[in-house]
Amino acid sequence: MKVTFVGGGNMANALIAGMISRGFAAFDVQVIEVVPGARTRLSEQFGVRCVAAAREFATLGDIVVMAVKPQQMRDAAGAIAKQIGTACVLSIAAGITLNDLSRWLGGSTSLLRCMPNTPALIGEGITAVYAQPAVNAAARTNTEVILAPAGKIVWVDAEALLDPVTAISGSGPAYVFYFIEAMQAAAVELGLSPATARALVLQTFRGATELATRSDESPAQLRARVTSKGGTTEEALASFEHDRIKEAIRRGIHAANRRAAELAEQFGKGA
Repeated sequence: MKVTFVGGGNMANALIAGMISRGFAAFDVQVIEVVPGARTRLSEQFGVRCVAAAREFATLGDIVVMAVKPQQMRDAAGAIAKQIGTACVLSIAAGITLNDLSRWLGGSTSLLRCMPNTPALIGEGITAVYAQPAVNAAARTNTEVILAPAGKIVWVDAEALLDPVTAISGSGPAYVFYFIEAMQAAAVELGLSPATARALVLQTFRGATELATRSDESPAQLRARVTSKGGTTEEALASFEHDRIKEAIRRGIHAANRRAAELAEQFGKGA
């Protein structure tokens, strides 16, 4: 399998690093990147061939990974449209529908779209993927080879489901960081040093997440096990319930889902 990345930013860097660390041959990876410094960095770090324009490659290979920002996607797709050939195209750009991408590529139908999240940068992410009906089993397998270094993979059977995926796991790390910020601030207010507050909060999140992952019990059951009648946890949870924090979180996620749909319409408008 030969893979071409269009765009050499953070996500492309993480995927290339992961692929090569798992034994993928550097000469089977090529990158189209307009920024000279990024081309130099990728070439020196991974030994992959990097060019400024698609025409410098004889072929784009088996899979083309569109790793540019959403607002750059139309121009990037147009620049490679004549060289796509039989390659499958995997988009990792939020808010770009496959209908729009297909149009910009001149009618290509072997397309996949995914939504990774930022923990992919350390191999601990989760990526949801949707494939058009024309994508064959081999291309699905190749896609998993590319995305596996970023973390777990789930397949969804409708492209529209990538909007709620964006709202949950795409934006989700920010929600976790937001809660971490609040807990650390409270810890410092209560007299703990910033370093101690950070250690306590981060390990609490890490440990609780791992416990939930390994347990057959639901989050509600696990929460109940920590909540003694008349104790400190019950007092904190009662305060959260009074402030309707659970409802606020749900409203925020629904707002993110709506915004994902709005951005798809915005990026595809007038194309």
